[in-house]
Amino acid sequence: MNFSKLEESIGYTFKNKELLKKALTHTSYAYDNHVESNEKLEFLGDSILEFLSSKYIFLNYPKLKEGEMTKVRAEVVCEDSLFLVAQKHHFSDFLYLGKSEAASNGRTKPAILADSVEAVIAAIYFDNGLDEAEKFIVNNLKEAIALCSKNVGMKDYKTVLQEKLQENGNVYIQYEVINTTGPDHDKTFVVQVSCDGKYLATGEGKTKKQAEMQAAQKALEKM
Repeated sequence: MNFSKLEESIGYTFKNKELLKKALTHTSYAYDNHVESNEKLEFLGDSILEFLSSKYIFLNYPKLKEGEMTKVRAEVVCEDSLFLVAQKHHFSDFLYLGKSEAASNGRTKPAILADSVEAVIAAIYFDNGLDEAEKFIVNNLKEAIALCSKNVGMKDYKTVLQEKLQENGNVYIQYEVINTTGPDHDKTFVVQVSCDGKYLATGEGKTKKQAEMQAAQKALEKM
C-alpha cells in the first residue's frame, strides 16, 4: 500500500514504512495473515499520548488546577477525540482489516480508528523519537485542548438535562441515532433525545457523542 497521501496529511514521512504498516494492522488482519497486529504499538502510544498531552496542557495552561488539567486531558485523549483525528487524516483508507471485520464496516468503527491513532503515535516515536510524536499530538489536539480548557469545570449538557428532568423523580431518557449522512470516513450523525417517550430535541455532530450533546443543549434551550 502507498502511504504517501497519509504521510502528507499527518505531516510526517516514515523512514521505516513497516512501522506505519504495523500501526495500521488490526488484529483481524493479523490473525488472518499470521502477522503482528498494532496492539502493542497501541499500548505504548496510549502512554505517550497521555504524557505528551499532559506536558502540553501543563506548559500552556498554567492557570488550570490539577483537577482541571486532568479533565481536559481526559476529554482530548478519549475515543471520540482520537476518532476525529483518524477521520481528519482518512486513516480508514489505509487500515489493514481481516475479511470479516472489513465486511462488518470495521473501517468506520470509532474504537478501531481511535486505536490506530495511538499506534501511529508509537510508530512515529520508534521511527524518529519523542519530538516528532509530540508534533503530531500537538498539531492534532491543540484546538480540542483549547476548547476543553475554556469549558472545564462546567457540567456537560447531557448531565444538566438529566438533572433537570429527574428533579421530580426518575424518568427514562433516550438518545437515538435517527440518521447518518456522508461517506464512511466523514459521517454526520443525527440524534434524537426523548424523555419517557416524548420527543425533546434533535442534534447532529461528527460523532454520536457530539450529536447527543447538541440534542441535549437544544432540549435545555427549550425548557
